[in-house]
Amino acid sequence: MATPVKVLILQLASIGDVVLTSPVVRCLKQQLPNVAIHFCTRPDYQSIVAYNPHITELHYLDGSLYALIRELRAQRFDYVIDLQNTFVTDLIKMALGVRSYSVEKQTVRQWLYRCWKVNALSEQHIVDRYLAAVQPLGIENDGRGLDYFIPYKDEVEVNWLPDTHQNDFVAYAIGGQHVTRRLPLLRMIELCLKINYPIVLLGDKQDRKVGDEIVRAIGNGQIYNACGHYNLNQSASLLQRARVVFSHDTGLMHIAAAFGKKIYSIWGSTTPQFGFYPYKTSHVRLENSSLGCRPCSATSLDSCPMKHFKCMNNLPFDFDVKELQTKKNF
Repeated sequence: MATPVKVLILQLASIGDVVLTSPVVRCLKQQLPNVAIHFCTRPDYQSIVAYNPHITELHYLDGSLYALIRELRAQRFDYVIDLQNTFVTDLIKMALGVRSYSVEKQTVRQWLYRCWKVNALSEQHIVDRYLAAVQPLGIENDGRGLDYFIPYKDEVEVNWLPDTHQNDFVAYAIGGQHVTRRLPLLRMIELCLKINYPIVLLGDKQDRKVGDEIVRAIGNGQIYNACGHYNLNQSASLLQRARVVFSHDTGLMHIAAAFGKKIYSIWGSTTPQFGFYPYKTSHVRLENSSLGCRPCSATSLDSCPMKHFKCMNNLPFDFDVKELQTKKNF
């Protein structure tokens, strides 16, 4: 039996970034003969990759970079695919000393856009840039979008939800890694009233308090606050069941894209031009495109540098959700 070609993929950044690597994993597995794909990430993102049938083995950066490098060197990889391209992943590549391919970063172009508002970005999606990194191996984009695999134990049953949300609902991912990626509370309430449909709020334990405030403000059983009640895969299961999805610029937005959901994506300090918009799925961008101060960051901040936060405070809700005009049967 031929020795497998061992490929290591590096992506340590965030939930969304790890989800966005899934087309690379799938295309490598299906297009590179006799390949064994190893994936290196952080332990927090284990549930995203643990059930991917295309991955042979997982490795985690859990504290000690030296220990991780020693573990990886023992594998004797043929290729390293660096889909993050940072100082840490550069150290890993140098220590392994094998042929590597890295995603092209747009650092200078992003700086020009962020600081001088000179937009030299192509708006090429980050997934397409990931796939460009493996083109030298003969890998092509299969056009099938993102993958997300939910184990049976994490599939949410309909009867786990309130009676008001068992037949149909809209999912709204209210979280966000930074303040400037999230609507303020009053605007979240306004958005939910605008949607005017049974809504399941999704997020982690840190979003629970905000979700409770939305429930108290709207009442009438229309809002179910699921934040902190479900793990990531269970939240993904709820996204899969939703009629449509509203989301800030977060990892859950990309998970929803993996299920082909219609997404209403909400943009504050960041912009879709950085290439992280919903991939290969129908989506509507909700953003205040008239501001001269956007984007103020490529990754978001904890406060508005201009102190007015107009990107979210003045964001227009001039959308019409046609998908809610007919009833869906599960």
